[in-house]
Amino acid sequence: MLRFLTAGESHGRALATVVEGLPAGLEITVEEIQAEMARRRLGYGRGPRQKFEQDELTIIGGVRHGRTLGSPVVIEIKNSEWFRSDKWHDEMSTAPGATAAPLTQVRPGHADLAGMQKYGFTDARDVLERASARETAARVVAGALAKKLLSHLGVEVISHVIQMGDARVASGAARPTPADLDAVDASEVRCFDVDGTAAMVTAIKAAAKEGDSLGGVVEVLAFGVPVGLGSHVHWDRKLDGMLAQALMSIQAVKGVEIGDGFDVAGRLGSAAHDAIRWDTEHERYARLSTLAGGVEGGMTNGELVVARAAMKPLATLNRPTLETVDTRTKESGVSFKERTDVTAVPAMGVVAETMVALVLAQEAQRKFGGDSVAEFVRNAEAFTAAL
Repeated sequence: MLRFLTAGESHGRALATVVEGLPAGLEITVEEIQAEMARRRLGYGRGPRQKFEQDELTIIGGVRHGRTLGSPVVIEIKNSEWFRSDKWHDEMSTAPGATAAPLTQVRPGHADLAGMQKYGFTDARDVLERASARETAARVVAGALAKKLLSHLGVEVISHVIQMGDARVASGAARPTPADLDAVDASEVRCFDVDGTAAMVTAIKAAAKEGDSLGGVVEVLAFGVPVGLGSHVHWDRKLDGMLAQALMSIQAVKGVEIGDGFDVAGRLGSAAHDAIRWDTEHERYARLSTLAGGVEGGMTNGELVVARAAMKPLATLNRPTLETVDTRTKESGVSFKERTDVTAVPAMGVVAETMVALVLAQEAQRKFGGDSVAEFVRNAEAFTAAL
């Protein structure tokens, strides 16, 4: 079964991703993965670091002549900032020693204080370096591999921003399809709706002027997902539960819904479910809407999978105003500024694609199995033919 681990710190020498469970014969190139990584740097309102983060990748193992071997795939992402700065050589050294300037002024809304208390640290950097959203770069590497595997089943996963602060696309606005991905990525905020894009950029400019930050909502769409991923049998095998956990694990995400989850909670039952019909043209069952987000009873139903993730405004502000405490002196103060963006919602959408793709690929592997890509595809085709 597919699983992955990430390692490394935000200002350290490198991040690393280990992906286990990929079948043999999956074609992989560094260029394909780097293209996904570049998408993570998109979005109006990002900070200057995005201009020099090049995400230089090295495949360490699990791949030979551009194809997976069935063994764990290990990929390193070099941190260009570490190699340019003596400060980070010293601060993030792995050799025995201590920092000359420990951080003791914790930031509200971050992992700093809780992490220090949990692990007994006296320096917030021991927590914040790993808690940083820079870790998601390693996730996107894993997601690129998951997307490549899913492509052999005809599955494509994309995302688009539907809300930024109080600016939101109009209800009923058209959703993008995989063919529209370039248009989404070309938008300053990765929004498919022209009017929504303009409103979101205006909201970002207003927040930036005040030295503040904005959160928002991203919608992830998975096309071509086969019936039967997940299970109704056990609580931890329900696909919607796995999607919710995966999306909620993204830094700063505080809300997740599958389909129109929160909206249908306020409807009558007669208007809250997807009617079923027999599609004679394609000889399959079809739903007339996507209220359930393509998941019923914890299983995919063969329709479009829809999930949304809500990201809170970033807690580190360009004009720090949040009250905090110095853990050494216990004196009150204002939280320090590490580095920050006005918003990271557009980039979060790419990470959300990653997490959805990883869950779907994991469950596809569980459902169809196979030690090679060819066997994996044959098993999936045989299942589909038997429906």
